Amino acid sequence: MRTHRALRPLAVFDLDGTLADTSHRLHFLDRRPRDWAAFFAAAPQDPPLPRGVELALAGTEEYETVYLTGRPERCRRDTVDWLARHNLPDGRLLMRRGQDRRPARVTKPELLKRLARGRVVALVVDDDRLVCEAYRRAGFRVVEADWAAAEPLLEEAQEEQGRT
Repeated sequence: MRTHRALRPLAVFDLDGTLADTSHRLHFLDRRPRDWAAFFAAAPQDPPLPRGVELALAGTEEYETVYLTGRPERCRRDTVDWLARHNLPDGRLLMRRGQDRRPARVTKPELLKRLARGRVVALVVDDDRLVCEAYRRAGFRVVEADWAAAEPLLEEAQEEQGRT
């Protein structure tokens, strides 16, 4: 017996470093002050990360897809277009509020817990080690996206400036 679509378990995916390769735009963060506007403006040119995309596509019959990103809300149109251009599954897109500068390890689990009320979260996929640890502590099944090279510059910016 097939479960109604609205009741399917959720598969939650991060974007940067999980589905999207941000390496070409990291140079915008390697300066003082960091150029966040240029960093996010370059996001539409991100190449997809094949392993992340494969994982997102593999569960489309079994799971309802949700994208949970630290990108600011002002990037919504570019992000929706990027997901469609790379044939990723349709899904709800949760983004950081404009002035929220808390670290991703705080904001993302908070959003996920809210999303999970009354729903089963089958898995959550993210590349940020600290975010993954926070998800695990909250009881979620985590797939740590290790298919993109770790980017210490981005990790530092995420922790210090809460931007992605």
